[in-house]
Amino acid sequence: MKPLIVLISVFFIGLFIIKLRTKKTDWKLAGRIAMSAMLMFTAVAHFVFTDGMTQMIPDFFPLKKELVYVTGFLEFLFAVALLIPRTKTIAGWALIVFLLSILPANIKASIENINYQTGEMNGNGIEYLWFRIPLQMLFIAWVFFTVIKDFETNSTEI
Repeated sequence: MKPLIVLISVFFIGLFIIKLRTKKTDWKLAGRIAMSAMLMFTAVAHFVFTDGMTQMIPDFFPLKKELVYVTGFLEFLFAVALLIPRTKTIAGWALIVFLLSILPANIKASIENINYQTGEMNGNGIEYLWFRIPLQMLFIAWVFFTVIKDFETNSTEI
């Protein structure tokens, strides 16, 4: 829930600041800034709640702690790359793949009631998937529509 609050809040703040500075509404830029801020927020959790997050990783993965650190580092990289015009599209596609690849960890955490902050078995439970999976799809759609999808239409007059 906290990442969603960061995403939406930064989006509207970004829209407001962009409008003040440029006199234009650039919702795609505000969307990329918001996703970048959200990724920075979630990346920090990988380094603060490492032990809890290692519990979320499916059992067949080795080097769980290292994987938590790597995914946190990747989130920082995505956050930066989304703001660089030359790298934003490839970062967007890579981020979509990343968001899909971390879904099993969220499913495991829900099924086993894992609290990602403490690693204890007092997490949100299976009902959380009814929120988490649509949230993950929202993040993917957000990246697609603010980074990848080009809404410019080339119309020719007859």
